[in-house]
Amino acid sequence: AAVGMVGFNLAVIAAERTAEPAVPGVLVGCAPVVVAVLFPLLSRRRPARPVVYGALLVAVGAFTVQGWGRTDAAGLAWSVAALVGEVGFAVLAVPVLRPLGPRLLSATVAGVAAIESTIIGLVLDGAGFVRMPTGEEAFALGWQAAVVTVIGFICWYMGMQRIGAERATLFSGLIPVAAALTAPLVGTGAYGPAQAAGSLLVGAGVALGSGAFRARAAARRTAEREPVGTP
Repeated sequence: AAVGMVGFNLAVIAAERTAEPAVPGVLVGCAPVVVAVLFPLLSRRRPARPVVYGALLVAVGAFTVQGWGRTDAAGLAWSVAALVGEVGFAVLAVPVLRPLGPRLLSATVAGVAAIESTIIGLVLDGAGFVRMPTGEEAFALGWQAAVVTVIGFICWYMGMQRIGAERATLFSGLIPVAAALTAPLVGTGAYGPAQAAGSLLVGAGVALGSGAFRARAAARRTAEREPVGTP
C-alpha cells in the first residue's frame, strides 16, 4: 500500500510537476525488465531468458509508443521513484497473495492506502485537504475507485496468482498502448506510425515472455504427433 499505491501515485504526481507525462511513463514501462530480473533473484533462481527478452521488447515498445519529453533532475528522480513503486507493487504482493487471495488482498491494500493517504493529507494540508468534488470529478473518482482500483486490482492479482509476478508484469506494457489507441477517441492525441510500431513491439514482448509462442509451438508439435484417424 505504501510503496505500490500511495508512494507510486505521489511520485507520478510529483514527477509531472516538472516533467512531461511521457517521462514517468517510460520509466514505469521499464518495470517488466526489473521484475523479470529481480524477482527470480529474490527467489534464488536464475531469470528466465524468454521473460527477460520479452520484458526488454515491452520496455522498448512502451518507449516507442510514448516517446520522451522535457524534464529536469527532479522530474527524473521522481520518475525513478515511480518505477520503484511499480516494481514494489508486484514484488511485495507475492508473499501475501497466497494466504489472502486476490479479493481480500485488493480490499486490504486499498483500505490501508486510504488510511495512509488520509494521515499524509492531514499532516501536510490539515483538514482542508478534503473538499466536495464537482459532478465530473465525482464521476471520475467513482470510475477510478470501481473500475481502475477494485476490478483492476482483482484482475491483476488473479493474473499474478496464475502466471507469476514476472509474466504478469509484462502486461503493464499494454497500458501505454491502450492509452495511445483511445487518445484519438477523446481528442488527446493521435495514433501514428510510431504508436503502431511500439504496439507491435509490446505485443511481441508480452507473447514471448508470457510463453504464448512456446504454448503454440507445443500444441503444434502435439498435433503433428497424433495419428490420423481412419474413416
